Amino acid sequence: MELSLLSTLIWLPVFGGLAVLAVGDRRAALSRWVALGVSVVTFVASVPLFAGFDRTTAAMQFVERHPWIERFRIEYYLGVDGISMPLILLTTFVTVLVVIAGWKVIRERPSQYFAAFLVMEGLMNGVFASLDAMLFYVFWEAMLIPMFIIIGVWGGPRRIYATLKFFLYTFLGSVLMLVALIYLYMGSGSYAIQDFYTFPLGMREQVLIFIAFLTAFAVKVPMWPVHTWLPDAHVEAPTGGSVILAAIMLKMGGYGFVRFSLPITPDASMSLDWLVLVLSLIAVVYIGFVALVQSDMKKLIAYSSIAHMGFVTLGFFLGFSILRRTGGLEGAGMGLEGGMVQMISHGLVSGALFLCVGVLYDRLHSRDIAAYGGVANTMPRFAALMVFFAMANAGLPGTSGFVGEFLVILASFRANPWFAFLAATTLVLGAAYTLWMVKRVVFGEVANDGVAGLTDIDAREGLVLGVLAVAVLVLGVWPAPLLEVMGPTIENLLDLMVRSKL
Repeated sequence: MELSLLSTLIWLPVFGGLAVLAVGDRRAALSRWVALGVSVVTFVASVPLFAGFDRTTAAMQFVERHPWIERFRIEYYLGVDGISMPLILLTTFVTVLVVIAGWKVIRERPSQYFAAFLVMEGLMNGVFASLDAMLFYVFWEAMLIPMFIIIGVWGGPRRIYATLKFFLYTFLGSVLMLVALIYLYMGSGSYAIQDFYTFPLGMREQVLIFIAFLTAFAVKVPMWPVHTWLPDAHVEAPTGGSVILAAIMLKMGGYGFVRFSLPITPDASMSLDWLVLVLSLIAVVYIGFVALVQSDMKKLIAYSSIAHMGFVTLGFFLGFSILRRTGGLEGAGMGLEGGMVQMISHGLVSGALFLCVGVLYDRLHSRDIAAYGGVANTMPRFAALMVFFAMANAGLPGTSGFVGEFLVILASFRANPWFAFLAATTLVLGAAYTLWMVKRVVFGEVANDGVAGLTDIDAREGLVLGVLAVAVLVLGVWPAPLLEVMGPTIENLLDLMVRSKL
């Protein structure tokens, strides 16, 4: 079973999606049940990744390796470590909730809608499990196709503009990454990512490769100033598309930094860490102010995502500043751990907030904050959950939103107290824009007849939001299992980061 587990997590949802397509829209009810069954089985199949994971080693586990394109030494090479395994679990978990969330809402071409999400789930699992660079690139590019279709078919009025902008930004960034991967292959004679870690590179080569990787991963995170595609994509995407985009796809940029940039180009990463730190702090502070002035709930949460992902990239690149300032790496691991926890937490919290907006939109068909007010009077159960997720988004202690940000701020103090000061402003700004939105939407007098006629969440919506609330609370109160899984892999990454290739 160990040899085929990762392949199962990739291809089961892909072929399951094709099966849903084959069932078709004429039997819409059956296609929904098939989609739910495939997503649940995929999630259950992913649980052994966590249960059988060896927490004492940084070595790749559940490895599967077969020849693919032998002429170019491209392999079907899969495996997970303490960084990729939690992201696969997050993917399979969130996909189940997205299928349930779209159960009644999607009436137009439901089989194609659910099929697109299942196929995308398999491709995203492939990104996190790939240990061959070309296999990684194939999955990385292929997952754009179902998301392109989801936004383009089920999106809002400006969906064509949003899909083209999303596709062009991400595709153009990826082209430079492909050039870098081919260069590494030409020099090392292998596409195995771990072989790139030991391949010697001069400073000029490292800088060019680092910039190529930065271009691809910064667009995906997204980092300022290549973030402008994200608010448009979120606003136009259907609720499920926004959830997957925020919860999983943005994490691939952060994952790329720790899988490629830091270990493959350690000297360039140290030399250019200031660039990533500056861009990250701009995202944390400036984008926080941008979020404050938004009138559309989806746009506000989208900008919030950019600010929170700035914490992720900040945590990943703090280690070099700590090394220069203290001469050691004490605290650098805390930054990496904080960035990883923040990725998982943001996946849960932002996904939940987009689902909350979806619940309101399904009833009033408006995302404007001004269209609401006093929702707590007519939807008390929903209001309680939305306020909880808003608190988590603001980094309230006891929720998952606090853990990652706290670790990154602690690491920032070791690097530079000014970094910590600027990073900590996100706690103030995050509370400001999130609570300002909640105040205007949830509390106060009932704003209009539309709000007065709202019905509270049903069992299906309560299940989706309730499960996410439990996950956010558990990770906030008890992050130890996640930190234990990541520990050896983080230590190994630190070792690769400080091992010069010059």
